Amino acid sequence: AGVVSVCLLAEIEEKRTTVMLRNVPNNYTRPMLQNLLDYQGFAGRYNFLYLPRDFRTGAGLGFAFVNLIRPEYAEAMMKRLTGYKRWEFPSSKVLAVGWSGSNQQGLEANVERYRNSSVMHESVCEDWKPLMLVNGAPVSFPPSTKKVWPPHENFGCRAEVMSPPGAGAHGQMKFWSRGLNLEFS
Repeated sequence: AGVVSVCLLAEIEEKRTTVMLRNVPNNYTRPMLQNLLDYQGFAGRYNFLYLPRDFRTGAGLGFAFVNLIRPEYAEAMMKRLTGYKRWEFPSSKVLAVGWSGSNQQGLEANVERYRNSSVMHESVCEDWKPLMLVNGAPVSFPPSTKKVWPPHENFGCRAEVMSPPGAGAHGQMKFWSRGLNLEFS
């Protein structure tokens, strides 16, 4: 049984195409990131790009998802861009590139993850939405299969420290992510 699972894992790893870029400067925009990827030799080699934003401030959340059309392009992106720091403007951030989670691998998984998300609501700026491409040209995202609600005011917001009455100096850490409100004391 162990040999089969190791072989299956190796087969899955061989087919991974979605990477996560971490430490993207917060004031980078999707067009800026797309220009960077294209300039670094990946034009026409990716079919999905998403740079999540804080809906309250408009700032990027510092990470992005890119789906490459072939596994070897994904591996090449990891090698070429890991350690990148020649941003369009001064920033001390150093790019880290790794595999996206197993539940977010491939174009289909990324489309399914976002097509019914609040980020696709008509009230959201086009540059803040996930982008699908064919041969490097933007194409329409597949339509939603459910009602898409507008983003909650805290959708995509960064963590912030709040001090409720009687909490003392330590306060309370509140995290908002994809509409979830998680509180830790």
